[in-house]
Amino acid sequence: MDSTIPSRHPAAPKAVPGPGLRLVAGALGLRKPTPAQFHELGAALNVGDRPMDELVDWMYREGMATTRPLFERALREGIATVPQAPGPLREFFDYVEAAPDWVDWDKIRHAERVFGVVGRDGLYAARDMSFLGGYLASGFNKTLLRTGALEKGPAKRFAETTQWAMDVASDGGMLPQGAGYRSTVHVRMIHSMVRRHVAALPDWRGEEWGVPINQTDMAATLVGALIAPMVGAMGMGRLVTPRDADAAAHLTRYVGWLMGVEERFLPNDFRDSVRILYHTMTAITHPDETSPQLALPMRDEPLGWHYRHLAGLRRRIARSQHLSIATMFLGPAAMRKLGLPAYTLPWYPLLRIPFNLAQSIWARAVPGRFERAAVRGRAAQLAFIRTLTGTDAAVIGDSAQHIGHAA
Repeated sequence: MDSTIPSRHPAAPKAVPGPGLRLVAGALGLRKPTPAQFHELGAALNVGDRPMDELVDWMYREGMATTRPLFERALREGIATVPQAPGPLREFFDYVEAAPDWVDWDKIRHAERVFGVVGRDGLYAARDMSFLGGYLASGFNKTLLRTGALEKGPAKRFAETTQWAMDVASDGGMLPQGAGYRSTVHVRMIHSMVRRHVAALPDWRGEEWGVPINQTDMAATLVGALIAPMVGAMGMGRLVTPRDADAAAHLTRYVGWLMGVEERFLPNDFRDSVRILYHTMTAITHPDETSPQLALPMRDEPLGWHYRHLAGLRRRIARSQHLSIATMFLGPAAMRKLGLPAYTLPWYPLLRIPFNLAQSIWARAVPGRFERAAVRGRAAQLAFIRTLTGTDAAVIGDSAQHIGHAA
């Protein structure tokens, strides 16, 4: 293997976990990465986010007490509102505030509705397929564990991730100073602070693991967070047209650009987004002892969720429900590697498929129903976040807030 590539990168593409992604990739005619593509994924394990990393380095040199408020004001109100903004800050925000020429706002507006239409089942797929299945990527787990992931708990982390996705898909969220724009740039800064903090720890083995939160891991996380849930919702009966899918991929492309993912790893369309997910998973899927360490708390986490009525019964149903979704999408082999029950009858997806199919047809057959379905679906998604957090709000980046004081 190339000595410049971290040793966590396998010698050849590995099998992708679960039947769901393999089936979708096969249906789209996708194959495993070529040797050149696979080498690129390995080399990208050593690449961070240079624009943000340089800005964060400057912020620490000048003092966070003075530079962080300037950053937050520019993020909230625009760089034009920061009088005599220092050069590094102005250069960064001049760049991120100017959307690339390829951004199609009509596609993004349609994608906002699509993410609402997939409803609560889209978030269930995000939790039980993307979030849980992501723990099979042990290289990324090394960073998570060093940011206190076990202490914070999976519900808090997933609620924060979900709130970010909700901001991204909110009405006008990705416009400059929109909710999704602010959340994405904020997460980008948190990633850089984590990268700086974790890489400096004495037990971080860069020659083996690469750079914390590197380009390969970020590309996988991006499409895993925004595309995989839609694929999962399709698996549970939600109809998604080619126009819907490509709009979602376009939104994902712009979000990734703003997040600091290099353009070579940004999807051009839906097929390309699945290709990126499929290829990255062949490179980063390597479960080890950290996989069950992070996954096991998710098994019983629904037993602590917040329900107003019949809480005990609904928590037990939720536990079985989410294990059934995970089994369907990840498969028994992956479940065993995560330390979870190898097989749970996929009763929830099977019950939802006919209902979601009928609802999807109705939403598209009747004028105005699609927009109303998007509104109702988004309300259901927000309600699910409240189920996870109770009376506490999901504050994006809160799980890693202590990093800002230690980096």
